[in-house]
Amino acid sequence: MGMIGKLHAVVMDSTDPRGLAEFWAEVLGGHVEADDETWVTLDDPTGRRLAFQLSPDHEPPAFPDPHGSQQFHLDVEVDDIDRAESDVLKLGATRVTDAPGEENFRVFRDPSGHPFCLVFDMTPD
Repeated sequence: MGMIGKLHAVVMDSTDPRGLAEFWAEVLGGHVEADDETWVTLDDPTGRRLAFQLSPDHEPPAFPDPHGSQQFHLDVEVDDIDRAESDVLKLGATRVTDAPGEENFRVFRDPSGHPFCLVFDMTPD
């Protein structure tokens, strides 16, 4: 089977779409655009698009609760993990201290509670 289509955007629910878009713009770079406060987009410097939609009843995923699911997460590759951790915490992320593993990554939640990883040391063994 051939390609049906191409990915246009990854969409995240939030009670504050603009605030979440601005958080991710600080992490990834790029341009935030909004026609209104219910749908905000971020085009990063590589051309990928994240979109943020208003969801007044949004509840963050229950992770790492074994009975919950993280639903999905973003992996962000960084060169300096300690500096990157400090930077995302200043922007409003929170550290997930009870996540399993973390040999080459650290787990966080963005301001709307979506999990994401800062990934480092990607050199093969």
